[in-house]
Amino acid sequence: MSSEEIAKYFDATEFREIREDLVFAASMVSEPKVAIDCGCGAGADIDYLARNGFTVYGFDVEQESISRCQSRFDGIGNVILSKSSFIDFDYPQASLVVADASLFFCPNSEFEHVWSNIYQCLLPKGIFCGSFLGKEDTMAVSGNNPSVFWPEVTALEESEVVALFKNFEVLRFKTHKSTGKTPQGITHNWHIYQVVAQKANN
Repeated sequence: MSSEEIAKYFDATEFREIREDLVFAASMVSEPKVAIDCGCGAGADIDYLARNGFTVYGFDVEQESISRCQSRFDGIGNVILSKSSFIDFDYPQASLVVADASLFFCPNSEFEHVWSNIYQCLLPKGIFCGSFLGKEDTMAVSGNNPSVFWPEVTALEESEVVALFKNFEVLRFKTHKSTGKTPQGITHNWHIYQVVAQKANN
């Protein structure tokens, strides 16, 4: 994705409506209210969480994301930002991990290690709230496709997503399939698994 496309995407999502899954997930968290926003983008989820009493660690591989969030959350002490990839980020202990439309872009070769880091950083009874790319999504299809704006993505079968949560209680599991336009105006077939789950208390 070019710098111009990244900027347009962040412009379109900076003040987007907060997903109901995140509202629900945040309501399930008890103390300590510490969240990690994986691939924080323009900071919409950070803003919601910080306003609801969370200390939020946000990271993104794009400098545009971090620059925008640094400006947006300047002087707000409960927001900690870092320019990092999934593999490089130093995951603190957290009661909530948010990964909305971001784990898609973790290379398949690194996904197992990244998922282990996410699992390990979650406190007992901690909440995961995020989404996974299905095999039928436009981004999962190889070829000269304008929606494939990342060199490698991780797309999973439903059974593979379910297996990730063997040590969780799954609170919500939704499969989303639709066709529409991206914020950049490109036609896209979406195939996404949305999950809210609570880590076992051990």
